[in-house]
Amino acid sequence: MFKQYGKEMVIGFVPIFLLFLQFFVGVNTIPLVLLGAIVGGLLYMARSRGHLATVGGERKTKSRPAKPMSFDQIGGQERAKQELVEALDFLVKVDQISKFGIRPLKGILLTGPPGTGKTLLAKAAASYTDSIYLGASGSEFVEMYVGVGASRIRDLFKEARQKAAKQGKSSAVIFIDEIDVIGGKRDGGQQREYDQTLNQLLTELDGIHTSDSPRILLIGATNRKEMLDSALLRPGRFDRHIGVDLPDKKGRTHILNIHAKNKPLDLEEVNLEKIAEESFGFSGAQLESVMNEAAIYAMREDGELISQRHLSMAIDKVMMGERTDREATKEERERVALHELGHAIAAELVRPGSVSQVALLPRGQALGYVRHNPQQDKYLYTKEFLEGQIMIALGGAAAEEMFYGDRSTGSRGDFDQAMNIVRSMVECGLTELGIIDQSMMTPDKWATITRTILDELMIRIKSMLEGHRDVFTSSLDVLTSEETLSGDRFRKLLADAA
Repeated sequence: MFKQYGKEMVIGFVPIFLLFLQFFVGVNTIPLVLLGAIVGGLLYMARSRGHLATVGGERKTKSRPAKPMSFDQIGGQERAKQELVEALDFLVKVDQISKFGIRPLKGILLTGPPGTGKTLLAKAAASYTDSIYLGASGSEFVEMYVGVGASRIRDLFKEARQKAAKQGKSSAVIFIDEIDVIGGKRDGGQQREYDQTLNQLLTELDGIHTSDSPRILLIGATNRKEMLDSALLRPGRFDRHIGVDLPDKKGRTHILNIHAKNKPLDLEEVNLEKIAEESFGFSGAQLESVMNEAAIYAMREDGELISQRHLSMAIDKVMMGERTDREATKEERERVALHELGHAIAAELVRPGSVSQVALLPRGQALGYVRHNPQQDKYLYTKEFLEGQIMIALGGAAAEEMFYGDRSTGSRGDFDQAMNIVRSMVECGLTELGIIDQSMMTPDKWATITRTILDELMIRIKSMLEGHRDVFTSSLDVLTSEETLSGDRFRKLLADAA
């Protein structure tokens, strides 16, 4: 019992014993209390230092061995894989490097949005070069205690060398995810913990060890390259910067096929190319989630195979969240229906044939949504195209003003989207301001140009919608009763009312 509750019993007994000595025996216990406080503080500091030393050495127990992975298992990044393989050949083809007097690469930086496969590329790089692989996150090196991060960096590189020597490998790959945490720009204050951590990382990259065997290749990953310190990005440290971007349609199809290998698809019905078209802008992680959610939908229905419908439902869930059980009033349902019809009519007027479905189904934070038909991947946008996107976004609020005379909070997300497009137009010189440095834009200027563009486009889209009031009335009853309206049926109602 004492072993289990000894600490609590001592904590409770000591104050009572001191009070007894002070008031009943007449002993002055203040010196004892002060002495106990000093001893306790020293013990706590010693324990903290020991804990930090233990944490600094925990790299050996926390290293995560990578499962064997090849570049063939990574889809949608053909260009990035090609660039990475060319860089990795500096580790593989040592004889040719020596022949031409080429300096070996020390670091490779992978940059791109989250979920595009940067970690997978690093693991495949270790397998391709037959190297030891050690992975870490930037947050593992940051502590409030100065010197801990630098110690962990030293331990990480030391562990890589020891493991490579132990397993007879000639090289090791160290992967640091979110490297911007420790590699951020320095402001001159050299006493900060992460500055010292960065300094130690720079020292390791410079190669203070005289031996070239084993060779250490550092692969860093970040989605905020602009935040990295210039000393880290210079040649001789991170020699290669490889962009890992969102996949195009061909890449998305490849990724979907990879994740479909272990899933029972209805091969007669499922068209993964159509799913790749509908998932424009999705990352590899989101596409994996689409396949996973489709399998969950099929399992919920006790189905044997995953159908095209399950995959379409999965896309909606990944984009907007799970369907909720919110019960809106009749007035709210009608307002939401008119709002979504405003988006749909605006979309058909701006880009005919673009509406796939109008739904009055709550998903995530949205009470309804309009799903658009897939279009060809676009990477360049004209002013006309962007203005059309803004009018589609404002169509919902415009419809509410037409029928209710005011707007609701349901337009908040639409306005955010519209303002982001305006910001892109300003930064690309597509407004009346012309080509302008963003640093010259004050908050007042941003407010003025945003208000001017949005007010003008709101007037245009309201004028366009006013000419199609009959479509609202003919579609409202169908949408509120059936909750969904297919694109073909909606276009038929639009044509009949014309």
